[in-house]
Amino acid sequence: MSDKIPEGNRSARERLARQREQEKGREKRRRTLIVASAVVGVLALAAVVGLIAANVSKDGGEDTASGPAIAPSGASGEDALTLPVGAADAPSTLTIWEDFRCPVCAQFENALRDTVSELVNDGQVRVEYHLATIIDGNLGGSGSLRAANAAACAQDAGKFAPYHDVLFSNQPTEPDDAYGKNSRLIELAGKVQGLDTPEFRSCVEDGDHDSWVKKSDTAFRKGGFQGTPTVLLNGESVFPSKDGEQISPAALKKWVLAANKGKKPGTAAPSDPDAPAPSSAASSSASPEGSATAGGSATPSPQGDGPADPAAPSSAAGS
Repeated sequence: MSDKIPEGNRSARERLARQREQEKGREKRRRTLIVASAVVGVLALAAVVGLIAANVSKDGGEDTASGPAIAPSGASGEDALTLPVGAADAPSTLTIWEDFRCPVCAQFENALRDTVSELVNDGQVRVEYHLATIIDGNLGGSGSLRAANAAACAQDAGKFAPYHDVLFSNQPTEPDDAYGKNSRLIELAGKVQGLDTPEFRSCVEDGDHDSWVKKSDTAFRKGGFQGTPTVLLNGESVFPSKDGEQISPAALKKWVLAANKGKKPGTAAPSDPDAPAPSSAASSSASPEGSATAGGSATPSPQGDGPADPAAPSSAAGS
């Protein structure tokens, strides 16, 4: 039998081969078009999602800081960045830099709150609170900013101290940006008698003090502090320790009474313009010796165990 393919069959096979190649080409072009369309769709979706994220409502944590820095009522000090609590003429000043998302700040507050309140009520110290937002920079989110703005709104209502305590008593875990929701901050205001008012809600939702909070955070980062909390007694760092002794309720009280020896307790209201400045108080922007520059890492000292020995600063200044 001859192994030659008849001419007619060969032509037919060649036509089939050409048809198959043409079909493959069309299929390849069709798949390319589908893939290209899908990519365009994904990019378009990403653009939409980005637009939604850029215009997210304040309740979802939008960074709203813009415009002039509006200081809350009663703020004092350089650039009105200090929120004072206690007698303006108290013999000693306790300067505290805090971030409402900072877990070590909550440990400090929960362990020392009663002692600080006692010293304030007895006219032994005036507390000067300053707010920072470093956790937002470290972990993302806006809870530090939103909570600080809400606290400034509470200052407008004359209720900063109790609301400050409520925020730290109900602090979410550090990675949880629950304070990025204005609704949660307003909900917690219900725990402070008389705070949840239309004025307070408007102040929180509109971010009235956002720019002021950012200005305060900038001052913190430029201050050369190690992290939050930063606690200074008359300009000297006392957290997590002082002269080798760990901070505790008893230690803080001892340090304050020693600093105040021979001095009269304060009696003037914080807003009294005629009250003399505390003679032994250092500037609230003073930096403790040996602290890291802004943007550096915290160098915590060794600490003891238990609630009376709060941990060293864990939130380094920087993003």
